[in-house]
Parts: sequence; C-alpha cells; structure tokens
Amino acid sequence: MKQYSTNYYNTFITIADDTKANHGIMPPVKPDKQTVANYQFDLIGRNPLRYTSDDILFMVYAVRGDIPEQDYESARLQFYSKGQPCLRTSPLAKTYGWGIYSDDQGRVKLVDSASEEYEQLLQDENIKKVAAMRSQR
Repeated sequence: MKQYSTNYYNTFITIADDTKANHGIMPPVKPDKQTVANYQFDLIGRNPLRYTSDDILFMVYAVRGDIPEQDYESARLQFYSKGQPCLRTSPLAKTYGWGIYSDDQGRVKLVDSASEEYEQLLQDENIKKVAAMRSQR
C-alpha cells in the first residue's frame, strides 16, 4: 500500500497572510473538549524537534478518534495510505501566530512570530519558506 507523507525538511511554515495574531498565542482551552490546536500546541510545544509532522498529525487523529494504542501501527498505515493535509493547515500557523520549523530530519518546533528567531529563519537562505494556508479565500 502506497504511503504518503506530510513531512517537510529544512522548511519554515510562516504564519498565514490573513492571521489576526501579531505574536504566538496559546490556543484557548475549552472545558469540554480539546481542539486540534490544543493537541498540536501541547505535542509540539512540549517536545520541540522530537516529532515529525506525520507523527503529530497521526497522534492528534488517534487521540481524537479514540484509537487504542495497540492499533496505532495499522491505523497509521491506513491513515497515510491516502494524502493528508500538512501542517500548513494547522490552526497554530493560520490563527494563533506560530511559525512551524522543520529541521533536516523533518522534526518540528513552534516559533513565535514576534520573536527574533522567527526573523532569523525568514532571513536564512538555506531554509525553504512556505506560508500557512489562508483562513479566507
């Protein structure tokens, strides 16, 4: 079965052109249910450069879908047997002001759009830049 990937390498996902956030903000926590943004923020924010985009997107899918951990391997194969939206669609980059940097191994970390690091990554000619998807057409 063919496997697709959402991973980027040496790439910086910049915030969306139409975001209203002027710096990285923590997604609001809803008392009844965590959102995709909450899960992604926790996983990437607490584990910078530990997980790839594929890891993050699958873990969020698995938790939200109540997939038992013993079924992760087969569920992941099934999940990536068709194309999936990448982190350019993440609410963190679209709405909450976070850039997402992928290193040469595809591992990701969050970068506050108001930080010096964000500006340095924008200026680095060795890193590919792609913008997050716009929220509005």
